Amino acid sequence: MSESTVATEIEVVRSFFDALEAKDVDRVLELADPAIVYQNVPLPAARGRDAFGRQMRWFERYVTEFEADITHAAADGPIVLTERTDVMRIGRLQADFWVCGTFEVRDGKVVLWRDYFDYAAVAAAFAKGAVRALIASARSATS
Repeated sequence: MSESTVATEIEVVRSFFDALEAKDVDRVLELADPAIVYQNVPLPAARGRDAFGRQMRWFERYVTEFEADITHAAADGPIVLTERTDVMRIGRLQADFWVCGTFEVRDGKVVLWRDYFDYAAVAAAFAKGAVRALIASARSATS
């Protein structure tokens, strides 16, 4: 496998995240294969572009901002592994949490997106974010 092929697979995944960060769900869906499988392990997988699209439309509607800080990306053929910190904002609530993702890219489309993370750490990040949001709201109310 040439390095340019590996870069191409990683570039597809980076473009996918760029579209997510821009909340450009139409572009996300363009980069998704019709048979995409999306899963936050251990939850059930969304299978197919329609099921995946419903989850992405929920994301578009309720997530105010999203950032994916990819610290490492590696590819072996069509498989791309990412280690990243995701930052989700829902209104004033912000949560930052570590995620490891597995992607399969075929013909420039994401066929598989499977994320692994510690649910306790994510819950703690959202709890911390809720406390920060409450403190900020209280400070705003007294100003």
